[in-house]
Parts: sequence; structure tokens; C-alpha cells
Amino acid sequence: MKPSILDYTQTELEEMFPPKFRAKQIYNWIYQQHVGSFLEMANIPKKLREELEENYLISPLKVVQKQKSSDGSIKYLFELQDGHTVESVLLKMKDAEYDENGDLVHHAKYTVCVSSQVGCKVGCAFCLTAKGGFIRNLTPGEIVGQVLEIKKDNEIASNRRVNIVYMGMGEPLDNLDNLAKAIKIFGNENGLSISPKRQTVSTSGISSKIKKLGEMDLGVQLAISLHAVDDALREELIPMNKAYNIASIIEAVKAFPVNTRKRVMFEYLVIKDVNDDVESAKTLIKLLEGIKAKVNLIYFNPYPGTDFERPEPETMQKFQKYLLDRGVLCTVRESKGLDISAACGQLREQELSGESPKEQK
Repeated sequence: MKPSILDYTQTELEEMFPPKFRAKQIYNWIYQQHVGSFLEMANIPKKLREELEENYLISPLKVVQKQKSSDGSIKYLFELQDGHTVESVLLKMKDAEYDENGDLVHHAKYTVCVSSQVGCKVGCAFCLTAKGGFIRNLTPGEIVGQVLEIKKDNEIASNRRVNIVYMGMGEPLDNLDNLAKAIKIFGNENGLSISPKRQTVSTSGISSKIKKLGEMDLGVQLAISLHAVDDALREELIPMNKAYNIASIIEAVKAFPVNTRKRVMFEYLVIKDVNDDVESAKTLIKLLEGIKAKVNLIYFNPYPGTDFERPEPETMQKFQKYLLDRGVLCTVRESKGLDISAACGQLREQELSGESPKEQK
């Protein structure tokens, strides 16, 4: 398999293909001009173009399934060079706005949810991705390529920034080195120029690696997939909690460097009759004392074969109100893609089982 040029930082390309300005040119062609071939790079010497074309790929993945929801979100299934597949999602957070003359006033705002692994080691009881087990880490280029291909596919201009959330398949902190490199590649001003402040790393709570991520001081935002407020329940939902309990996670979060204008996100997947009671809300408030936090309540998205159920809207509102009334910033994430394969890992599982629907647009 050919290596992907997306695996390399600009500094690495400067060393590989002197003089240094060549790296900036290559970055411009790939990330801003969105070329599909090295041969299209007109200001690169012909010999180097041919060398690059022979020895490297631009994108290490291709779209094999795409489902578009009525709410505007699009779920992608990408195939990697070795035949494995991963999922990504484009979420339209805000529609473009136009004035009475039809002139654009505000651009549409997007968030891209990317995967960091093929499969996952964590084995959460509610997650479909866990069914297939862990296969391998994604390379930096395979992480970066998800966003690049989605921007190209939706004709999102190179100068239009998107937000990135590492909340797809896999545990990002189990692939920390490649994740960190991807974060830097995303942030390069000659590339996609997506500031670390626009990138959120979501983790199931590997305390030691939360600490290591903080020490790297990359400037990213942090989200904790908490989902339970006591260790007994959390161990049922997330077996990894036996090694990294709630107390260790809270301790690591308190030491994490956070921009003074930002908050640590605590993701709380609400499952009917499992963790949706007021007593859980009370305990959650106690856990978050001393942390500049925001709680994001998430509806469980059912998938075939699960025993868990989606909570009632009234229950979500009651839980949210309890937190808000006591000074805890809390939002309810509006579910997207309910008319397509919304659950994480669902589209991949359908593809593997031969049940994948045809492309929907």
C-alpha cells in the first residue's frame, strides 16, 4: 500500500522535498485547491509530480456508502486501503442565511464527527461499534482524510472552517500519537486551518491519557463520555471503568488546561430507566463541583438487537431542568439522522453483514 501524503506535517514535507517552499505548495494544492492528483500541481516540477504520483496517495480512503437525513446530516462510510471501513458524519449546525435580495448574509455552519480507530477496545454496552471489536488505529492521514473528503464532497470552500469532534468510531486517546499529529495537520494555516479551539476530543475516560493530552497542550477542547454517576453502573455500561474509575477521571479533568472562555463537556447518554432519574442528576451535580463544566444530554439512538431504549422527551426535560435550576449549564443534543443509520457503527455493521442499504441522497 502506498503511504498517503496526508500523513505528513508541513515540516516533514519540507525535509522530504526541498526546497522548503515546495511543502507549502503541496499543502496548498491538497487542502485549498482540493486536487485529486499530484499531476495537477502545475507549479511543481514535472519530475517531482511524477515521483509523488508514483510513490504516494493523496487520499487514503474512498466513500462506499452515503446516507443523507432529512435534517441535513450526512453519514459516510469510508473504505480504507486495506478494505476496512470507518464512519464519519457531517452535521449541519446552522443553515446559511440570505437577505431579501437573495444575497448571502451568513454561511452555513458545519461540524464533522470523525473516527480515530477501526473498531474500538472500550466495549461500551450501548455502542454498536463494540460488536466488531478492535482492529487497528487510524493513521493521521486517515483521520485528516475524512474531513478533507467530506469538505470536497459537499463543496465546502477551503476558506470555510468546520468544527471537528473526535466522537466517531474508536477511543481517540487509545490512538494518542496519531491523533495529536492529525490535530496539528488540521491546524496548519497553509492547510485546512482548523484551529485546535475548533477541535474537541471525546474520551471514555482514560485518566492517564487525559493527563498526557493535557501535558501536550495542543489547545483542543475536551469532552468526557461519562454516562453514569456511580462506578457500579458505569462498569456495566463502560467496562473500562474498572481501570479508570469516575474519581480518577474527575481528578484528571481538574488538571486539564482549559481556555478560560471554554468549558469541559460532559457527555451523558440518557437511557430509559437506566440513568435518567433525578437521583442521578443530583449525584452528577456533586461530581462536577469545582469544574467549569457543561453537560450535554444525549438521547440513546436504538439499533437492531439492543436492549436499551430511548428516553421520553419529558424525562430529558426534567433532568435538564434539575441541572439548570441548580446552576449547571446543560443542553439537550437534538438527535440527528434518525431516519438513517444514526447509531455509531450502524452503517459499518450493515455493510459487514451485507445488509447495507443503497446510497441515499
